Amino acid sequence: MAAEFLREIVNPFEWSPKESGPQRKVGNREDKAGGASGTIAPDIFIVIARRLMRMNPQQRTAVRDIEELDELLSEPTEAASDTLGALDGDIVILGVGGKMGPTLARMAKRASEIAGVSRRVIGVSRFSSPRLESQLQAQGVETVRGDLLDPKSLSALPDAANIVFMAGMKFGTTGQESQTWAMNSFLPGLVSERYRQSRIVAFSTGNVYGLSPVSLGGSREQDALNPAGEYAMSCLGRERIFEHFSRRNETRMSILRLNYATELRYGVLVDIAQRVYAGQPVPLSMGYLNAIWQGDASGMSLEALGSAAVPPFVINIAGPELLSVRRVAEQFGECWHKPVRFEGQESADALLSNAKKSYELFGSPRVDAEQMITWIADWVSRGGATLARPTHFEERAGRF
Repeated sequence: MAAEFLREIVNPFEWSPKESGPQRKVGNREDKAGGASGTIAPDIFIVIARRLMRMNPQQRTAVRDIEELDELLSEPTEAASDTLGALDGDIVILGVGGKMGPTLARMAKRASEIAGVSRRVIGVSRFSSPRLESQLQAQGVETVRGDLLDPKSLSALPDAANIVFMAGMKFGTTGQESQTWAMNSFLPGLVSERYRQSRIVAFSTGNVYGLSPVSLGGSREQDALNPAGEYAMSCLGRERIFEHFSRRNETRMSILRLNYATELRYGVLVDIAQRVYAGQPVPLSMGYLNAIWQGDASGMSLEALGSAAVPPFVINIAGPELLSVRRVAEQFGECWHKPVRFEGQESADALLSNAKKSYELFGSPRVDAEQMITWIADWVSRGGATLARPTHFEERAGRF
C-alpha cells in the first residue's frame, strides 16, 4: 500500500524501493549507481512507509472553524509537554505576531499547564493587530509591545530562561534588502547579547541549502549551504551570528531550518489548492516540496529548547513526504471534480529538506500530507478564511 501511494505522490520517475547496488558519491551525498536518475533515497521511503502504516482511518475529515483550527494547531505534543515540564524558567517569544507565533505561544502555555509547571509565556511584537494581542492575553499569554531593533526596547524586555526567536523578514525583501539584513542578521546579535544567559531556539529556513537534486530526497543538516538570493543569504547570516555568540558567550542554542509549515489558512498546499479551485494554472517550476503541519512544527520547536547546545544544535523541521506539486494539484482537482491546468515543467532539483533526524529525536508528525490535503480541500471549498499571504513556493531564484 505504501509503495503504491508513494509512486503517486512523490514523482513520476522510475524507481523501486527494493533496488540495491553499489553506492557512489553525488556532491557530498551518496546515490545509487546504475539506477534511474530519479531514484528516491531509501531512508525517505522507510520514513513514509512507517508513517502510512500508522494512519488512522477514523481521523476527522474537516475542521469546523477558526476556533477549532487554533485549538488543533496549539494542541501540545506529549513530548513538548515533557520537555517544558523538565525545563526551568519563563518563555519569551520574540516575533510572536507572525503566522506561526500565536499558536506556538498558546501551545507553550498549554504544554506547561499539562506538565504542571507554573511559568510566564510572554509574546513580544509590534502588534499591528490589537485583536491578536487581546486573543493572546485571553489565552494566558502575556504580551509586550516593542521594536526589537530598538536597543532600549530590547533591553527593557523581561528576563527569561527560554527564548524562542521568530522575528525575521522574507516577503518584501526585494527593494528592502537593507531592512531584511538588519532583521535577519543584525538583530540576532542584539538578541544574543541581551539573552546570553538563556536557552535560545532560533527559527531559520531550508532556503539556506539552496536547490538540491530531487533524487537525493532533500538536504540534510550536514550538507553544504548554498543560499540563493538576499533573503536566503541573510538567513545564513542569522545562523552564523547566532553561532558566533553561542561560542563566544557559551549560550545554548538550537537552530531550526523550517520547510514549510502549513495550516488551513496559509502554506504551500493552500497556495496550490486556491489555484486549482479558481481554475488558475499551477506552476511546476518548483515541482517538489515538503510540508509539515504547523502544530507538529511548533511541538518540535518547543522540544528543541531541551536540545540547545554550544555550538548550536541544528535540525531540519519538515514533513516526511516528498510531495509532487503535480500530484497534489491533481488530488485537489479530484476532490472538487475540477480540471487542473499546469504551466511549465518540473526541474530535476528543488528546495527540499530531509528531516529524518528530527523524527528520530522528536517523533513523527501527527498529521500527514494526506490529512492536510483533505482538510484544506474542505476548508477552501467552504470559503474558509485565509491569511492572503502567498508563499511564492515556485520561486527558484530566491527573490521575495
